Amino acid sequence: MSKGSLNWQCISGCGACCRLDPERRGEALAALDAEQRTAYLDLVAADGWCRHFDTGNRRCRIYADRPDFCRVQRLLALFGQEAEDFDSFAISCCLQQIRSEESGRGRVMKRFLRAIRRQP
Repeated sequence: MSKGSLNWQCISGCGACCRLDPERRGEALAALDAEQRTAYLDLVAADGWCRHFDTGNRRCRIYADRPDFCRVQRLLALFGQEAEDFDSFAISCCLQQIRSEESGRGRVMKRFLRAIRRQP
């Protein structure tokens, strides 16, 4: 399957993007405006995870009502990318986060790679 035919998919039980530790997510903070940055920092728990992320069940407790900057579809606007770049940009962001949290060989990475290879 060619790289151009990969389609971004969020997978359940991942949560790599819910690790909000400002020391590890400087690029995310820099992309936010002052109001968003304040909201972001308010979400960070003492362990660096989002306070709404259930680490035991690996799911967001406020998924339907999560902040705008937590929606992967908003990454393009936040980082100044073009709409046609969505899949490749979102995949790149997820790969970076999953590697950072789970390593490149973990179960989450394998499930993500399988998911993005599926046809939409």
